[in-house]
Amino acid sequence: MFNDPIVLELINDVIDEEDEGSISIVECLIKGKVTDEEIAETTEFRLNIVRRVLYKLYDAGLASYKRSKDPETQWYTYTWKFETERVTDMIKRRHQKIVTQLKEILEYEETNMFFACKSNDCRCSFEEASENGFICPKCNGEMEYMDNTPVIKQIKEELSLYESHGYEIDFGVAESNS
Repeated sequence: MFNDPIVLELINDVIDEEDEGSISIVECLIKGKVTDEEIAETTEFRLNIVRRVLYKLYDAGLASYKRSKDPETQWYTYTWKFETERVTDMIKRRHQKIVTQLKEILEYEETNMFFACKSNDCRCSFEEASENGFICPKCNGEMEYMDNTPVIKQIKEELSLYESHGYEIDFGVAESNS
């Protein structure tokens, strides 16, 4: 699962940790280490760090827990589970959001005419350029018509890739029905 850069990016976004070692907490959870104490022992992270990562996963819906009370000590034990199906759902939602955004950008590019400055990277729609008298708002240079056909082609290619490739994830672990 962590060989997939999209999955890794999603999990890193959720746990929001600069310390890349925190991903090992998630790996332990996926491999079946179910209590925060077991994960802390295996990863050699302090228990409060393990709990912080687990709660971030919980808040994002990527982990769940069950609380049980030890009859002898009367202390609570938290048994954690990684919700693999939620990763797939989140990635699919992100994927769909990108497709929607690309379609909106494509429509904007196809329905507008653009002008660009000869001196810098300033690019304006016809309306913006005409409001400025076809003078660059950044440098006061002359703006000229810009053919956005290459931009449209690139967006269509990227959109085609997203639309033609569904997204399936191999978690590399056997799913249990518990």
